[in-house]
Amino acid sequence: MNIRPQTPAKRTVLVAGGAGFIGSHLCEALLERGERVICLDSFLTGREENILPLCNFRDFRMLRADVRVPVALRERIDRIYNLASPASPPHYQADPVHTMLTNVEGTARLLNLAQDNGARFLQASTSEVYGDPEIHPQNEDYPGRVSCTGPRACYDEGKRAAEALCFDYARSGLDMRVARIFNTYGPRMRPDDGRVVSNFLVQALNEQDITIYGKGEQTRSFCYVSDLVAGLIALMEVPTAPNSAINLGNPEEITILELARQVQALVPGNTRVVFRPLPEDDPRRRRPDISRARDLLHWAPQIALDRGLPETAAWFASAAASTLPPPRTTTPLSRAQS
Repeated sequence: MNIRPQTPAKRTVLVAGGAGFIGSHLCEALLERGERVICLDSFLTGREENILPLCNFRDFRMLRADVRVPVALRERIDRIYNLASPASPPHYQADPVHTMLTNVEGTARLLNLAQDNGARFLQASTSEVYGDPEIHPQNEDYPGRVSCTGPRACYDEGKRAAEALCFDYARSGLDMRVARIFNTYGPRMRPDDGRVVSNFLVQALNEQDITIYGKGEQTRSFCYVSDLVAGLIALMEVPTAPNSAINLGNPEEITILELARQVQALVPGNTRVVFRPLPEDDPRRRRPDISRARDLLHWAPQIALDRGLPETAAWFASAAASTLPPPRTTTPLSRAQS
């Protein structure tokens, strides 16, 4: 990694959930910008191997902690990114109470930390706040159609409650921003995270059947991780905080069946596509309206799926092909094609 200082004064940035898939890429990008980075992670779903290469840099520090518990920091914090939450259905449904409290209580503690330090705060929210949407594509003014008592409410409603907290703090004077993140993929995804890109790639590499839930007609929009990280940084650094959440994702839409065919073409082998019943509340369509991100942040994704998917497949093949576990079996409670 080439460290290229780009900021006039070195700032200290706390990344909660920094050992996760997106968080580790964000930590790396911040170091490249010349920031000091504190990675806070409980390692419930984050992985040490994601951040081990960063530990060689003097401006990087790892802090093992749970965001629900107050942490004592010896330095002043200038920026806080909150990515601390399980983000894939099998992981956030494994302990739904923990997921809800991480998103609500943990966010509140980090907001207090930002307030105490006079720090700028960015909350990583999710497209899941839109639920199974009635409008398409989804813009930030759409209030969503989410079940507040369903099996995924721990995550969906936890993120919605965290957003409400953030805007309450903003009304009291905190410099705060909210990103609604749509489906993201790329290197460092956990092979067992239950999301559709990793599921399909792991199944293909293990020469297993590629499992589609439903008929594969549901759509998703996949954003490569480096594009998403660039959007997060752009949102954090825009001088004036937007007065609404901002969608970050790739508006290029693809059916799940089309994705499966692309994976089959990328990974040699005799894999078949098989179909299983659709789980509860699986959204039929998911595509972000990123007009606000384009206008306010001058940001748009640069890496199309036909470039990012081969890079992701190559990472899975080179990093873990010999030891890839089978994807976690999706239960009827899980979001199968997230």
